[in-house]
Amino acid sequence: MNNSVVGTDDEAGAAGVAAPRPPEGDWLGTPYVRLEREGSIARCVVDRPSARNAMTGAMYFAVRYAVEHVNRDPSLAGLILTGVQDVFVPGGDLSQSAPDDWGGPGLLGLDNVPFDAIRYSRKPVVSAVNGIAQGGGLLMAIFSDVAVASDRATFRAPEVYRGIADTGYATYLPAQIGPARAKDMLFTGRVVTAAEALAWGLVSRVVPHDKLPEAALDVLRSCCAGAPDARAEVKRMISTSYGHYDRMTMERSLYGSEALEGWQAFSQRRSPDWVPPDMRKQGRL
Repeated sequence: MNNSVVGTDDEAGAAGVAAPRPPEGDWLGTPYVRLEREGSIARCVVDRPSARNAMTGAMYFAVRYAVEHVNRDPSLAGLILTGVQDVFVPGGDLSQSAPDDWGGPGLLGLDNVPFDAIRYSRKPVVSAVNGIAQGGGLLMAIFSDVAVASDRATFRAPEVYRGIADTGYATYLPAQIGPARAKDMLFTGRVVTAAEALAWGLVSRVVPHDKLPEAALDVLRSCCAGAPDARAEVKRMISTSYGHYDRMTMERSLYGSEALEGWQAFSQRRSPDWVPPDMRKQGRL
C-alpha cells in the first residue's frame, strides 16, 4: 500500500533538514508535509516536488498525525488533503532515502500509514486529488469522506508489479468499485483517468484543474455543516463496508523474495525476473 516511487534527492540541505524532529503542534514532523489553517479548515499539503512527492516513513506518519491533530483541536472542523504541481500522493519512496527520518516508524512498518486515521476520522476529510494518485495515495482518496479530483488526475495500483501482495487493496478496491474493475486495476497495473475514476465510483466528483481548491473547500464546508455526532455514526456504518485486510499476509509479502526483486527491478529500471523473457520491456513497469 505504500511502496511505489523512487525519490532521487539531495534534499537535506535544500529543504533545510538540519535536525529531524517528531511532530508537535502544527509541525507534522517533516518539511515535506505541512499543515495550513484557514479559519476552522485545515489543509494537509504533501510538498516534495523534487522527488515527485514520494513518501518517506515520516511523510506517511505526518498525514496520519495531521488527521489526528485536527480531530483533537476544537478550533478545527475538517481537513483537506492535497499535493503539489501534478502529483497528489504517488506511494512510498523506494530509494530508501529519508532525509526527514526522526526515528519514527519505518516505511514498511504499516504503523505509520494514515489509512485507518482517515477511514475512522470523526471530523470530515476531503481529498483534493490534484494529479497522480497511486499506492498509498489512492487509498487516502478512497478512505476520504469525499474525493474531489482534477480532470488531470490519474489513478493506479501497481503493487503486484512490485512483488507485493497488497491485501489492503484486495479488500478495499472491490468494495469501492466492484471485483471486476478491482482485478483489472490490480492485475494489469493500468492507469485510470479521472473520467474513468468518476464513472467507476473511485471518486465522487471531477472538476476542472484550476477549480479544484475551491471545489474541495466547498465540499468540506458542506460536510462540516452536518451534525457532528450524526455524521460520525453514519460514517461508522459506511466504513464497515470496506471490511478488514489480512495484515499478517501483507507483512510477510513486504519482506519476501518477490518484493525484494520488485524493488531491485524498479530501482534498476527493468522488468522483474518473473516476467517471461519475451514479455520484458525496457524501463520500469
